[in-house]
Amino acid sequence: MNYDAVEDAAVEIARATGRSGHALAVVLGSGLSDYASTLPKARELPYAQIPGFPVPRVEGHAGSLFSIDLDGTPAMILAGRVHAYEGWDLDDVVFAVRTAIRSGCRTVLLTNAAGGCGDGLTPGDLVLITDHLNLTGRNPLVGANDSRLGPRFPDMSAVYRPELRALVKTVGARVGVPVKEGVYAWFLGPSYETPAEVQMARRLGADVVGMSTVPEAIAARHMGAQVVAISLVTNLAAGISPVPLSHEEVTATALAARERVTTLLGALLAELAVA
Repeated sequence: MNYDAVEDAAVEIARATGRSGHALAVVLGSGLSDYASTLPKARELPYAQIPGFPVPRVEGHAGSLFSIDLDGTPAMILAGRVHAYEGWDLDDVVFAVRTAIRSGCRTVLLTNAAGGCGDGLTPGDLVLITDHLNLTGRNPLVGANDSRLGPRFPDMSAVYRPELRALVKTVGARVGVPVKEGVYAWFLGPSYETPAEVQMARRLGADVVGMSTVPEAIAARHMGAQVVAISLVTNLAAGISPVPLSHEEVTATALAARERVTTLLGALLAELAVA
């Protein structure tokens, strides 16, 4: 990862938004991108106008950064992300999150759409990620390490901070949006997992499976930020679902659950910004 490229992007974000720093970064997953424009004092900056930022190529993922104000605390909403399965290098996949942290974000909230394979999970459930399984054999920290970004061998004992998970559950209970917990397994994609792969992931301890989030979480912890992540179960995984999997199903479930997700986010963001 080129530290100077991250620095250049952070400088441009500060200039273009008129906000010298941000405290919280939120990555919006499938179907949530347009939520950012409804947030207080939102200032939109298309990714294409930020040096070094890759632009998503997947339906359901926009490509804009929104700078917002949460009771006087600036926050950054990343509406859309790029994925390794699109052909991006992992340096590109984590570039936006690294830039957000370089812009001052102490906390990163990652959201995604995922397949459910854990006991008791159904489409529409929200699942706090307690830990992850990297089943791709890929890692954004491979290669030369720049100590200005983080240490050569960062600890991953508690990637998803327990205190932040407790905060999400408390806020969810307050606004009537239940949140479950589980382990996320990262598969490369873009093909959906086979039934045998899902059974493997279950035996390894996975509750949800997906194609994102893990590289961003690793990069964020490398830079010292605290991470919390929420999966929206948009479908039952292969071998569990009675019907073939499709991106249309993922998008439709995300839209159906949108009100509950945005209710939770609306109550949560201001508290995370000062956590």
